[in-house]
Amino acid sequence: MLATSFAIVAPIFALIAVGYVTVRTGLIGQSAGEGLSAFVFVLAIPALLFRTVATADLPNLNPAPYWLAYFIPLALVWLAGSTFARLAGRDRAERAVIGFTAAQSNTVLIGIPLILGVFGEAGRVPIVLLLAVHLPATMTLVTVLIERGGGAAATVKLVRSLVTHPILIGIFAGLAWRLTGQKLPEIPLSIITFLSQSAAPCALVATGMGLVRVSFTGSRLLIVGVGALKLILHPLLVFLLAKHVFVLPPVWIGAATLFAACPSGINAFLVAERYRKAEAIASGTIALTTLIAVVTTTFVVTMVAGR
Repeated sequence: MLATSFAIVAPIFALIAVGYVTVRTGLIGQSAGEGLSAFVFVLAIPALLFRTVATADLPNLNPAPYWLAYFIPLALVWLAGSTFARLAGRDRAERAVIGFTAAQSNTVLIGIPLILGVFGEAGRVPIVLLLAVHLPATMTLVTVLIERGGGAAATVKLVRSLVTHPILIGIFAGLAWRLTGQKLPEIPLSIITFLSQSAAPCALVATGMGLVRVSFTGSRLLIVGVGALKLILHPLLVFLLAKHVFVLPPVWIGAATLFAACPSGINAFLVAERYRKAEAIASGTIALTTLIAVVTTTFVVTMVAGR
C-alpha cells in the first residue's frame, strides 16, 4: 500500500529537509554542511562499502544482467537528455552536462539509505555491485565528452581522480581484505561498523545542506524535461528490463529500480560548475527532482516491494 511505502520514504526526505532548513535558517553554517558531506564521502560511505565487501555472503550470481538492466536505460536517458539539449540549441559541452544530469542518480547520498530502508541487509550487495561500476563509468563518460581533444593531461587527471576516490577505495580495499580469507579483528570491525551505521542519516542531512547551493533557475522547460527523464523514464525502463528481460531476483530488481528512481545527483552540479557549462540546468534539475522524488519514490517502493 502507498501508506506503507510512504512511511519508508518520508523519514528519508525528512532528514534531507532537516539538513536544508538548518543551513537555510543559519542554525548551522554552510561550511558545516560541507564538512559533513566530506565525512560521508571520505569515511562513512567507504566504511559501509568496505564492511559489505569484506564480510557479506556474496551470492553466486553473474552481475552482467544486473548491470545491463541498469546501464542500458541509463544510456538511453543520457542520449534523450542530450537530444533535448541539442534541440534547445546548447553546445557540445552543455549537451554532455545535461545528458549526465538526466542519467546521474544520487546513488550515494539517497540511493544507499533508500535501498537499505526498503530491503535491509539484503540490499547491501546489489548496492556495492552497482556503485563499483556506476561512478567510474559515468564520470569517465562525461569527462571524455566534455574534454574531447584535451590530450594526455585530461586523461591523467581523470585516472587520478578515480584512483583516489574514497568510494572506490572502500570497495577495492574490502575486496582485497576478502581475498586474504581472514575475518576482520573485533576492534577494527567495531570501528568500521560505527562509521558505516552513521552513513545513511549523515548522507541524507548532508544532501539537504548541499541543496542550499542549488536553485530552480534557467530554462524551466528543459529542466522539467530532464527531470521527467530522471524520475519517470529511467526507473520505468530499468524495472521493465530487470523484471521481464533479464528476470533478476526481486531484491536485485528493486535495488536497480530504486537507484534509477533517485533524484539527479550532486555530481552533476559539481561537473557543471567545474566546466562552467549548464550550471543552471544541473542546479535546477537537482532541486526539482529532489523535491518531487518524495512522491515518485513512494510509488516506486510500492511497485518493487509489493507494499
